[in-house]
Amino acid sequence: MSEPIKNRYEFVVFFDVENGNPNGDPDAGNMPRIDPETGLGLVTDVCLKRKIRNYVETVKEDGSGYRIYIKKDVPLNRSDNEGFEQIGIKDAAESKDLKNQIKEAKKRLEEAKKDDSVDRIIRDYMCSQFYDIRTFGAVMTTMVKGALNCGQVRGPVQLSFARSVDPIVSQEISITRVAISTEADAEKKSNEMGSKYIVPYGLYRCEGYVSANLARKSTGFSEDDLKLLWDAIINMFEYDRSAARGQMAVRRLIIFRHDSELGNAPAHKLFDLVKAHKKDGVTAPRSFDDYEITVDETDLPSGVACEQRD
Repeated sequence: MSEPIKNRYEFVVFFDVENGNPNGDPDAGNMPRIDPETGLGLVTDVCLKRKIRNYVETVKEDGSGYRIYIKKDVPLNRSDNEGFEQIGIKDAAESKDLKNQIKEAKKRLEEAKKDDSVDRIIRDYMCSQFYDIRTFGAVMTTMVKGALNCGQVRGPVQLSFARSVDPIVSQEISITRVAISTEADAEKKSNEMGSKYIVPYGLYRCEGYVSANLARKSTGFSEDDLKLLWDAIINMFEYDRSAARGQMAVRRLIIFRHDSELGNAPAHKLFDLVKAHKKDGVTAPRSFDDYEITVDETDLPSGVACEQRD
């Protein structure tokens, strides 16, 4: 793996949805998430991280150093066991005396006079193998069970909830299908009714952060990882299509790069430079062309550079 990144970043992502449900709420019948006070649409950070994970898994195909920790049908304990094997503990997830085994492992390291710790060995291994731990961090349940500090890894990359630029309309659409579920139903009817929720159109804004300080101290998130992150954000909907989500696309990625590890300006001042608004005469936006996005680069703080990608 290459060296950890040395510069702090903030970024803004604009993406839109057309005739789809970008993030259904399971507590509300899978309706699109909406802020009840403002009517603005919401998409959770968890949803967006899932898209990034899916992209990395698709393009890297579980290649060395780019596996995904949080994935469907793979228990976390199975991956946690790999970390424990680095200190000589087998099947840690099923162990009844894990804490005693950890004590023995620490003793072995001390006797071998190795300038290392159980926590560092496990954390470094898990970060080296799993891209999403290196990026977003993780809570590794088996390590927590063993009272190890490496059980909770803080990742250098964090995302906010995405929020629509304008209030959205959640529309319920009735649908039918000619396939009948059971023989008994087939004797009574020739089709079945259903429904789905869509947002006719919505432009969403998400803000994110990349900490070079945490990359150096914690996970080793590198320049190669950063490049992959930008690619994943730009393409996070391209290989994860669904009829329920309609047409979704990332329209703009705006990246603020600091000249230092700790940064040269507060994040909120950079985010305030980015504006999105409806064009004159547009009352009900139905496409990205109905919006204008501007970045006031004339007011950039010293030591910060801006790059735009679409």
